[in-house]
Amino acid sequence: MRRMMPAFAWLGFLWVSGLCVQDVNAQQPADSQTGNRLYVVAFVDIAGAGPKLDESIQLLREFVADSLKDPGAIRIEFLQQDNRHNHFALVEVWQSREAFEAHLGLAHTKQFREKVQPMLGSPFDERLHVLLP
Repeated sequence: MRRMMPAFAWLGFLWVSGLCVQDVNAQQPADSQTGNRLYVVAFVDIAGAGPKLDESIQLLREFVADSLKDPGAIRIEFLQQDNRHNHFALVEVWQSREAFEAHLGLAHTKQFREKVQPMLGSPFDERLHVLLP
């Protein structure tokens, strides 16, 4: 995948669509502050190319920028699959499940989902994860 924002240097490794990305210099979080964090990986597949794809990329960029302003947002990476440019992943880190759920209820999140829905080539795939000790 081609990175569209800086990589997760602190996570150590990350599986995205069967690809393991590993930073051998990363340290595992040791403090108790990371225990409640929620990690979300959302896969967004857009149907088609050309202007529709350009529009969807801009929509995703705006969504990431707006979401980074939400309370509890720690980090959001916007990735584009290298060999399929209409396939994207959003890798998000939230302070807690409650922060993420609050984000889901905000107007900008609802508006993004309404706008992206007709552009999708497959259902919006959002998976929630917690960091193992």
